[in-house]
Amino acid sequence: MKRDVTQLTKNAISLLKDLIATPSFSSEENNTAVRIEKWFNTYGISYKRDNNNVYAFNKYFDKAKPSLLLNSHHDTVKPNSAYTRDPFLPQIEDGKLYGLGSNDAGGALVCLIAAFTYFHDEKNLSHNLIIVASAEEESSGPNGLNSMLKILPQISVAIVGEPTLMQLAIAEKGLVVFDAEVKGTPSHAAHPNDNNAIYNCIDVLDWFKNYRFQKVSDMLGAVKVTVTQINGGSQHNVVPAAVDLVIDVRVNDCYTNKEIVALLQEDAPCKVVPRSLRLNSSSIPREHPLVQSGISLGRTTYGSPTLSDQAALSCPSLKLGPGDSTRSHSADEYIFIAEIEEGIQLYINLLKGFLIIE
Repeated sequence: MKRDVTQLTKNAISLLKDLIATPSFSSEENNTAVRIEKWFNTYGISYKRDNNNVYAFNKYFDKAKPSLLLNSHHDTVKPNSAYTRDPFLPQIEDGKLYGLGSNDAGGALVCLIAAFTYFHDEKNLSHNLIIVASAEEESSGPNGLNSMLKILPQISVAIVGEPTLMQLAIAEKGLVVFDAEVKGTPSHAAHPNDNNAIYNCIDVLDWFKNYRFQKVSDMLGAVKVTVTQINGGSQHNVVPAAVDLVIDVRVNDCYTNKEIVALLQEDAPCKVVPRSLRLNSSSIPREHPLVQSGISLGRTTYGSPTLSDQAALSCPSLKLGPGDSTRSHSADEYIFIAEIEEGIQLYINLLKGFLIIE
């Protein structure tokens, strides 16, 4: 039995309001998980939970069919100090629903849940549908979507819900974070020292500022290298032995993370150590039937510079959702109600074009 889209949309907006009102920082998502469970109970959908990940399968799941994963997250970052509104008070003004997590990624999550619910009882889908409302996306934590992959059946293709203005992000940059150390000679500040670690940072920072990886992607552009943290020294009269840097490297689809590490460790003027290699770039061919379904609906394709749970997946994956990525992690975060309404209908139409009903 197909669900009424108007009622699904109304209920999805109510769900989003409740999620906003419920603090759910990464690894602290228990209460939002409970609220998502309530949705599935209301619609009579069997679900399971692993840590704070809530997941469900379509009613007529068939092991012989390939599986399409629908995924978005219900954790949030902490509100920044520039908020002028209560981040946990969902308010609608001028067509905007304000609140922490409304845009990233509550809007996409509730739209995907509504679309999954719409198709849940359909008997003759070409693919199984799996929905995962995941935890710890913002922190890339150990108990998020990556922990679910050993539990779920094999996934053939995925839609990851993130704010993309409902355009088709068919590629996404990966991420490698490096800890770097610039060494020098420790000394008393009153004595001469021509090997000051802090001064040595000047040339090192300039090197990172100007370093370029040669391969440029048609979809994702160049690899982006950014120094994001610097720390050194403990008191005014002591020259430190070393200064610590953190380097954020956004990786295009021309390189593996291992290749990025090898090149930087060979070329960098200081010691660099990667924290993790698991957040790889991801993509889906423009010719994939899922992408073509979106293009037929007037959607455009692009490459995304921001990271999502796509990095945990090894299958082709499409990033798509209501909202605007530039609002994510901003003060007084919001999403337009019209974006929720459009998002649910577009997800449904996209899936209708892909899930060829036999």
